[in-house]
Amino acid sequence: MSNVVNLRQVRKAKARADKARQADANRAKFGRTKAERITDNKDHARQDALLDGAYRERCGPGEL
Repeated sequence: MSNVVNLRQVRKAKARADKARQADANRAKFGRTKAERITDNKDHARQDALLDGAYRERCGPGEL
């Protein structure tokens, strides 16, 4: 014979697990310090500047 399952308890446990999963995702997405955000922005700006400096403009059909 199998065990009796209270569906209300299972539903609440599933809701708790979903909330915990969402909280983990939010911590990963928004849980950075101001210093980390500034550092990342500076690194991104440096990479953009490096890439823009290495960009070669296309020449027209009569130019070399």
